[in-house]
Amino acid sequence: MSKRDSRILEIVSARKRVEVASLAEELGVSAVTMRKDLDALQEQGLLRREHGFAIMTNANDVGGRLAYHYQEKRLIARRAAELVPDGATVMIESGSCCALLARELADSKSDVTIVTNSAFIAGYVRDATGVEIVLLGGTYQHDSQAMVGPLVRTCAREFYVDYLFVGTDGWIDGVGFTNTDQMRADAVRAMAEVASKVVVLTESDKFGQHSAVPLRLQGKPTTLVTDADIDEEVRRSVESLGISVLVAT
Repeated sequence: MSKRDSRILEIVSARKRVEVASLAEELGVSAVTMRKDLDALQEQGLLRREHGFAIMTNANDVGGRLAYHYQEKRLIARRAAELVPDGATVMIESGSCCALLARELADSKSDVTIVTNSAFIAGYVRDATGVEIVLLGGTYQHDSQAMVGPLVRTCAREFYVDYLFVGTDGWIDGVGFTNTDQMRADAVRAMAEVASKVVVLTESDKFGQHSAVPLRLQGKPTTLVTDADIDEEVRRSVESLGISVLVAT
């Protein structure tokens, strides 16, 4: 993705609805070039065009969240992918960083199996020939496009993997990573039961957010992969819970 595409996504994410002509003027390109850029981003599901405006997709679904801090998330996904060897089987939970990780594995690894509760991820890498997708059963959540509920735990128990990769909605000092949705948090815990290690993928600004549902990952060796803007005090708080930190650059 080009720097201009990344800037377009940042602007539209922040303002939600931006006139195409003003966006072209702000970025110093012609209206024709801007429309081509927006068409390409729309094809990727990162935004949509409507009557002369660029509009943010639903911020509650994974496609909408992909557009926010896209470049940072790509770097995080690439750093996390370095942990996965060819031929591995991994679990990946739903989320935008996790979707980009799945894409990175599909593009850079061979013979990798991804076990996931995310229907979005299954579709996002459906064109890849180097990965096999196993979709866990459960109750389908429309916005998150994820499977949740007791059946996720039942299906997850059919596997045992070295790594589970998860996202997070926030952080509480002394408590750990948090989620906004109880059902998705429970799905994370179910998948963590059958993984040797948990890797949390998130951009650094999530540490300024406080969600209500703790993920409760204590007891599992846990690694955080985040961007270079993580505050040093936050990093010490994370490491104080025995979580190792990898910075994507």
